[in-house]
Amino acid sequence: MQKITVRQVVYLGVLTALEIVLNRFLSLNAWNLKIGFSFVPVAAAGMLFGPLSAGIVAALGDLLGAVLFPIGPYFPGFTLTAFLTGLCFGLFLRKTRGPLNVLGAVAVNQLLLSLLLNTLWISVLYGSQYGALLATRIVQCAILGPVQFVVLLLLGRALDKYGRRLPL
Repeated sequence: MQKITVRQVVYLGVLTALEIVLNRFLSLNAWNLKIGFSFVPVAAAGMLFGPLSAGIVAALGDLLGAVLFPIGPYFPGFTLTAFLTGLCFGLFLRKTRGPLNVLGAVAVNQLLLSLLLNTLWISVLYGSQYGALLATRIVQCAILGPVQFVVLLLLGRALDKYGRRLPL
């Protein structure tokens, strides 16, 4: 078990705060769609600190964001999906950040977690038909998938190049 330092806690706190700001204030939100860049601090946490830390950043960001700046009713399923998203980014991108790793992270995140699991949570929460929601949410995945791929490739390259300068 790796010992966590105060410096790492501070980094994770800043990444959590950044996730909340990007998610709650700088995203396009509708009751069934969300398009934004709140995945960036979660992926950065996964690349720098690993899957568990990224999962905690994502889950805390979702929970605190829902409590402090609610968009709709709180539903714990979304927090679970957020944790799994961070876990996914950390598992795929902690050691290697090549195109195949990024593609795997984006595919699992967009297809399994966002499209299938979050659609299930929206269906349960609002009582909507799963199939009808799935059809509308494919648009979100079609937009965010390529965006996430490009942004995560660039973030991975930047961290590979400049990450050693960070006092972790």
